[in-house]
Amino acid sequence: MNNRLYGNLIFELSKEGRRGYSLPRNNFGDYEIPQELCRAEDAALPECDELTVVRHYTNLSNNNFGVDTGFYPLGSCTMKYNPKINEEMAALPQFQNLHPLQPEHTVVGARALVILLEKSLCALTGLDHFTFKPYAGAHGELTGLMTIDNYHRSHDDLQRKKVIVPDSAHGTNPASAAVCGLEIIEVKSKADGTVDVDDLKRIVAEQGNEIAAMMMTNPNTLGLFETSIPEIAELIHDSGGLMYYDGANLNPMLGACRPGDMGFDVMHINLHKTFSTPHGGGGPGSGPVGVREGLQEFFPNVSPYNGNFAVMMRAYAYILSLGREHIKEVGPLATLNANYIKESLKDVYELPIDTTCCHEFVFDGLKDKSTGVTTMDVAKRLLDYGYHAPTIYFPLLFHESLMIEPTENESKETLDGFIAVMRQIAEEAKTDPEMVKSAPHTTPIGRVDDVLAAKHPVTTYKQMLNDNN
Repeated sequence: MNNRLYGNLIFELSKEGRRGYSLPRNNFGDYEIPQELCRAEDAALPECDELTVVRHYTNLSNNNFGVDTGFYPLGSCTMKYNPKINEEMAALPQFQNLHPLQPEHTVVGARALVILLEKSLCALTGLDHFTFKPYAGAHGELTGLMTIDNYHRSHDDLQRKKVIVPDSAHGTNPASAAVCGLEIIEVKSKADGTVDVDDLKRIVAEQGNEIAAMMMTNPNTLGLFETSIPEIAELIHDSGGLMYYDGANLNPMLGACRPGDMGFDVMHINLHKTFSTPHGGGGPGSGPVGVREGLQEFFPNVSPYNGNFAVMMRAYAYILSLGREHIKEVGPLATLNANYIKESLKDVYELPIDTTCCHEFVFDGLKDKSTGVTTMDVAKRLLDYGYHAPTIYFPLLFHESLMIEPTENESKETLDGFIAVMRQIAEEAKTDPEMVKSAPHTTPIGRVDDVLAAKHPVTTYKQMLNDNN
């Protein structure tokens, strides 16, 4: 789009003296602002007319990619469509205008909703109690690990400071354990992508009396169901440790099986993933933590209030919309969609573990490595076709990881369109590799220097001017 307003900063559109508003007559008199609160000089704000401002920010909004505008196959993040009925419920003024410091007798309805949501989550997970204080998934992980640590402290097992984490785990697992003051022990994966139980047995034999917990994601980050969980849970429980379930990949399990039945003692749920509430860009989120009976007394006080209430409302609306009958279809449909894409592309993309997956799967780049086209190149080229890129270079088990998760919401037509584009890119990699390597070609900004941007971010307009000078 050759539009002057499309790629400019609002400061660059500023003209001295332009206004986009008019203030009403002052009927309240003049009041002196304390000198210590006044600026030494006027704020450097842009001066634009209303139409320029509207066009500028409308065009910027059109650059955003979201699940409402296109297919979002981001692996391990479950970017699920958020039904609009959820938004309507969250926007009800009776809930939207609540304040956390209101008298308790004025929020009976809100408290009832939280209680009903807890009952629903208990039924779906097989656990007995939930706390809704965590504000995000990682916050939930920390809360769950603090619960485990409190449990061991109550039994004077002060030496239990080690957490076992699979080498395929989400990065938040070891990070949360470290923040909690716990030590991480890595257990290896087998060639089939699942936890190596023999390696786990060695760890338990050597350090069993120091193990606080084992953290697992099921399905794991390769989208594979961990079939040895009963044996793993028995090993950890016999050693005195607890089992922690990372709920990031709960989506394909929804209505199919329950972590509590598998032997897990503590888990967090990403309401903003599994239960359809919108997320991305740093929020909003909600990471309630569930525990089996007896562990609820060890919940830490991580917040004086329940977390993001509007997220809980959306999640409960989603559960009610599906009902007991249809929520059972979520996991199977997510699994079906992922396997359909996998089987349709494995002849042109490298599939390191060729087996039935659950909600997501991982390619190891293009099958034809001679082209020199990398996973990063494929991801960038997808932008030219209007698709958000899948997760790339994670998990770290493969050099050119490309993780795809379609969720259960997408139609076969959408999946077929994505498959066709992925095959087209594989063909382009053979016939015109330089075109793929230089993608994207249709976005306002091409490839950026990620390292430079991370180390030397430019966050202010003045800084940009100085850099240009």
